[in-house]
Amino acid sequence: MIGLIATGLDNLSAFTATAAMLNNLGPGLGSVAANYADVTDSGKWLLVVAMVFGRLEVFSLLVLFSPTFWRS
Repeated sequence: MIGLIATGLDNLSAFTATAAMLNNLGPGLGSVAANYADVTDSGKWLLVVAMVFGRLEVFSLLVLFSPTFWRS
């Protein structure tokens, strides 16, 4: 979200775009309500990374490969 704000997106649009990418919520609010044309190229790359983290469940894979998970 902070990265999107740094690219020039307003707070509401940055928050809802990040939430939409991480949680598969659908469209956001503000300037990303209809499409993501107002987002800069660097902002779109940030959203791509957020989409990968959200959709591929990278966080659960990190727990699965954590040594402390298997010790208990």
